Amino acid sequence: MEDTSTIETLSGIANQLRIHSITATTAAGSGHPTSCCSAADLIAALFFGHMRYDPKDPRYHNNDRFILSKGHAAPLLYAAWAEAGLIPVSELTRLRQIDCDLEGHPTPRLPFVDVATGSLGQGLAVAVGMALCARLDNLDYRTYVLMGDGEVAEGSVWEAASLAGVNNLNNLVALVDVNRLGQSQATAFGHDMAVYEKRFQAFGWRTEVIDGHDMEEIIEVLAAAGLGHQPLAILAKTIKGAGVSFIQDLDGWHGKALTQDEATRAIAELQPRARSGLGVPIPEPARRPAPNNTAPAVYPPPSYTPGQMVATREAYGNALARLGEVDPRLVALDGDTKNSTYADKFFKKFSDRSVECFIAEQNMAGVSTGFATRGKVPFASTFAAFFTRAHDQIRMGSHSQANLKLAGSHVGVSIGEDGGSQMGLEDLAMMRALTGSVVLYPSDAVSTERLVEQMAHHQGLAYLRTSRPKTPVIYKNTEEFPIGGAKVVRQAAGDKVTVVAAGVTLHQALQAADALAKEGIGITVIDAYSIKPLGKDVIQAAAEKTRHTVVTVEDHYPEGGLGDAVAGELSAEGIRVHKLAVCDLPRSGKPEELLAKYGIDAAAIVKKVKALV
Repeated sequence: MEDTSTIETLSGIANQLRIHSITATTAAGSGHPTSCCSAADLIAALFFGHMRYDPKDPRYHNNDRFILSKGHAAPLLYAAWAEAGLIPVSELTRLRQIDCDLEGHPTPRLPFVDVATGSLGQGLAVAVGMALCARLDNLDYRTYVLMGDGEVAEGSVWEAASLAGVNNLNNLVALVDVNRLGQSQATAFGHDMAVYEKRFQAFGWRTEVIDGHDMEEIIEVLAAAGLGHQPLAILAKTIKGAGVSFIQDLDGWHGKALTQDEATRAIAELQPRARSGLGVPIPEPARRPAPNNTAPAVYPPPSYTPGQMVATREAYGNALARLGEVDPRLVALDGDTKNSTYADKFFKKFSDRSVECFIAEQNMAGVSTGFATRGKVPFASTFAAFFTRAHDQIRMGSHSQANLKLAGSHVGVSIGEDGGSQMGLEDLAMMRALTGSVVLYPSDAVSTERLVEQMAHHQGLAYLRTSRPKTPVIYKNTEEFPIGGAKVVRQAAGDKVTVVAAGVTLHQALQAADALAKEGIGITVIDAYSIKPLGKDVIQAAAEKTRHTVVTVEDHYPEGGLGDAVAGELSAEGIRVHKLAVCDLPRSGKPEELLAKYGIDAAAIVKKVKALV
């Protein structure tokens, strides 16, 4: 049984956290005070009686990690760190102000926030990645994630729960704040705790159902964290708005700040039993060696011969395995496609740095973000088409400024007979739309491998688009491919049109150049291997020599792809951009038939150029 004074202290801190949350949201005129109040006892027990961390150094590598998946309860998290002494209490009333990092939902602008949250249902996946990384780095920190009962309706939660169970992550603890009330109505299961318990158990978790306002019970179940081999789900029955008599357990209070008069009444109820967390001893983390997350100065070069036929998807796998030899930061993740993306080359050589996420792309993106928060460089790969379902997780990774590396294979109609559902035709648009993203599209094995190197060195979100068909090697192994560049592959005086392509269409453009040359028509051919940032200067310089006329050719829908990237950069320069792209819903067929049917093969390029000269 826990010491009575400890229980009183932690219960008092919980009330103080409630007061801070109400004060901050009232000052801001917006926020979610009732969502903070329901979880205050859980947070007080975690931060001031259980978690092992250095409050003066929130980024210490062996601190226990905490993710607030229900990100709308951000004022509660800020209050905890204020009571831990990291930020001044006076800062809390600057919540949501434009010049303050205490935003409406947490972001890594704050040193104690590893990942941006607020798009619900994603925190558990990130936590799984962090827990897996602790094992990899031989660290004993635990990862705790606080979820709301509303977000447990998200399928992504159960993708993460499944992977945690499969991997027996006993260093992972999920706390579910079951406060019964959602935003617009009661949740599907209200306070039926047995439903939540059975679901987590079905995914291989150990479960504890508790009263989320009984401090003694909270402390008791937290003390059992790490026991056995299963991840632990603490299912806490709570009351929304707990501690404030006139708002608790009532509809209509989600996302609603109290008025100043209401806040005064609420604080008057809470104050007599409140106490500060300042000076309360916090368990220290074990001092263990930091992991080696140092990037190598150079990578060994690739090794191909000119004309060798290699699919860029296979070169991606070769690059991962090559870089993995010298770069301990690299981790590979797969969605049960590794024998098609060729990520299996890395998996076979570095099984301890490889994670099979199975067919759960949302979770794979979240787990990758978890690894990135711990200093790793995660490369996650699947068919480009399947990344579309993980777009929100990737978007939140971008919002977190996470160091994510994504490789999408089997792009465009060139994959052939598998048909439209397997063809990535929207991925360039999707990835270009993300703030701070880098989008790369190699055309041969050498450029692929060199671009994987660029991704590994680049800090931030980077996407590589790889193709299924084998294409000839056209570059020397020593060729460099800096992000933001482009290559002039064919050029001569008197060229009439500049053709900009990437991937399989670059080779179609070269065939077209040969065919047109026989008719006395010269074209400049540019490899736009960097779609974002675009090699604008290279393309513009070529276009100015070809009557300001550019034709773009892409195995992608016309919206948001290469053509739009080029037009967006060069239209203001007076350059006319004509786009060849896949403009209809595709169907099965042989690759060469499909390239012809949708007007992006060599013959289509020849026809377009002739129409322009």
